Amino acid sequence: MANYHGRRSRLYMGTGGVASSITDLSAWTLDYTVDMVETTSFDDTNKTNVRGLPNVSGTFEGFWDDTEADIFTAADSNTAVNMYLYPSIDATTIYWYGTAWVDWSMSTGVADAVTVSGNFSAATSWAKKP
Repeated sequence: MANYHGRRSRLYMGTGGVASSITDLSAWTLDYTVDMVETTSFDDTNKTNVRGLPNVSGTFEGFWDDTEADIFTAADSNTAVNMYLYPSIDATTIYWYGTAWVDWSMSTGVADAVTVSGNFSAATSWAKKP
């Protein structure tokens, strides 16, 4: 088992079957939260649950690059975009992937760099390789 530094993480996104690395990102998250449905009955000594479906979603953030249009194109797309999230490009065989709906926001200030951030939600089933 190896540990990896986050500076080598990557997020790939794209429409039309082609995904490219989104430049100047500094962070991303992937949330795999599973619904739990309570099944507690009379006389149970504690609450009980059954497992439902996972909800795959996440965020990304970084710095605005005036040559980078993939985030904005993805958010404007009427079809879900392909996404690939690599915890480290030093372990290229391990990643999560699927299609997603994307939105974005931009922020700036007089003492700040212009930043871009966004959210994504699964449009189809997601998987992990390997």
